[in-house]
Amino acid sequence: MRISITFFAIIAVALMAFAFKSNSTEELKTKLENLSGTYADPAPYNYGTAWGKRVFTFDKGKWTLDFTLALDPELKMQVFKFRTFGTYKLQEKSGKLADTYNAVFYEKKKFLTLKTNDENLIKAFGFAPCGLTLDVEQDVSVNGCSAWKSVKECPGDYDLLSLDKDGKLYFGARPRDNDMCSAEKRPVALTPPVVKM
Repeated sequence: MRISITFFAIIAVALMAFAFKSNSTEELKTKLENLSGTYADPAPYNYGTAWGKRVFTFDKGKWTLDFTLALDPELKMQVFKFRTFGTYKLQEKSGKLADTYNAVFYEKKKFLTLKTNDENLIKAFGFAPCGLTLDVEQDVSVNGCSAWKSVKECPGDYDLLSLDKDGKLYFGARPRDNDMCSAEKRPVALTPPVVKM
């Protein structure tokens, strides 16, 4: 009888742990599906030889991104700004990262703003064929530009999404070629977090 009681006690504890984990998983999924407000990098982070800052805004399944890249951590020597917006969809849990979901960020429009007149930089970033004008935002949705494909060719990014207990939001680390246009191109690691403003 004692063995039976012990056995059933173990089963009960295991079921409670499973239920708690399931509830936590569902809670995380619900939070990620209902993100609201603005999340930004607390400080520009290093991309090797440049620094970038992301500002995401979420509202009822819609999202926007404003990204600035510069040659200095103060973002005074800016190279370009990129803006996009659309909707996002949460998919299954990541099989590689804990507390992380696969997601697709659909892009309705893509915009670039050239922030430098340095011809060497313009050529190095592949902006020369795009007909960009300094400080003028240009819609690149139809034809794409440099590392950004057109909306038709790449309608969305297959990304990762995670939210920690402190409310910090994580995305997938983008590859060097910026191509996340299919599930096979989905990142396998997370970036530093953005925080709610």
